[in-house]
Amino acid sequence: MIFAAILAGGIGSRMGNADMPKQFLMLGEKPVLIHTIEKFAIIDELEKIIVLTPKSFLKHTKDLIYKYLKDNDKIVVIEGGATRNDTILNSINYIKENFEIDDDSIILTHDAVRPFVTYKIIQDNILAAKEFGACDTLIPATDTIVKSKDGIAISSIPIRSECYQGQTPQSFKINKLYSLINKLSDEEKAILTDAAKIFVLKDEKVVLVDGEATNIKITYPYDLKLANTILEGSKND
Repeated sequence: MIFAAILAGGIGSRMGNADMPKQFLMLGEKPVLIHTIEKFAIIDELEKIIVLTPKSFLKHTKDLIYKYLKDNDKIVVIEGGATRNDTILNSINYIKENFEIDDDSIILTHDAVRPFVTYKIIQDNILAAKEFGACDTLIPATDTIVKSKDGIAISSIPIRSECYQGQTPQSFKINKLYSLINKLSDEEKAILTDAAKIFVLKDEKVVLVDGEATNIKITYPYDLKLANTILEGSKND
């Protein structure tokens, strides 16, 4: 079985004075979240698309899905967690409670605010997760990456050809991910930024899947302007 978890649990604090989380802001004629869900809704292999959202926006999310995607019974909306990885854990718990999965069952985890993920990226994630058990969507770093431990002075400058910028989906065999999450120490939990790092911390292999420059994450007001430009450009192709 293959599942998708659309991570819409954030409140979008970096979007400035937005009245609601960034995933609910309009992109063209539809909310960002709907654009993202639509990309997964066309994937026949998916058993369920689990949308995880803040508790206070559960009804709003369900209303939006009914309005734009009311004929798709693959979609379910549940509450997200306090952190990104808590949200992912909520999706796994939902799956385990409602489906009989095996060690080959897969979950694709994707940012709700990456609405331009492509069919190819999703399919490549499915294939890589099936074969290797864990994968991360990445693009090569085009700028030099600088590391600073104190935010004041440069600590190191990694070799650019060895650096990549992370995107999503990040996809995993569910039982393996669940097992590793439950083995994390408090110190390891404190430094987590995404699910792939769980595998890296436990010396588990995570393979690379090619992302695309247009698979942007809408975080700041400028990103929403860029997203509208990308959307308009795609209509003219």
